[in-house]
Amino acid sequence: MEYVEAVLAVVELVPAGSAVSYGDVSELLGSGGPRQVGAVLSHYGSGVPWWRVLKASGHAPEGHEAGALRRYLDEATPLRGDYGSFLRTGEGRWRVDLSAARWQPTDGELDRVDTIAAALERRLHGLSVADDGMSV
Repeated sequence: MEYVEAVLAVVELVPAGSAVSYGDVSELLGSGGPRQVGAVLSHYGSGVPWWRVLKASGHAPEGHEAGALRRYLDEATPLRGDYGSFLRTGEGRWRVDLSAARWQPTDGELDRVDTIAAALERRLHGLSVADDGMSV
């Protein structure tokens, strides 16, 4: 659960109109990988802005394209492709322009990410230390 809480905390920091990849989140945390981040969001992400985390290609989470697209448009997230046709007919290829939309955390936001990552590291390290009275 420590990893779940850390992923969700980082995702909550991503502002409207911005996006990150699953790999970006794992890199910011210094733990896990894109698949782990995706699994967390798949199971626990409904309460955070899950649509702001996507594949490195800029494609929305599979099966959630229509809902994510509406949110991207509401938030003025930079897009590429024929999203208008997708809205009208469900056909048309589009994606988030991740090069333009990628979140660039401020120093304050990076400090918050560092705090989240450090707390995760402490909790994970604490879980792996033997409780034998001899470990430091």
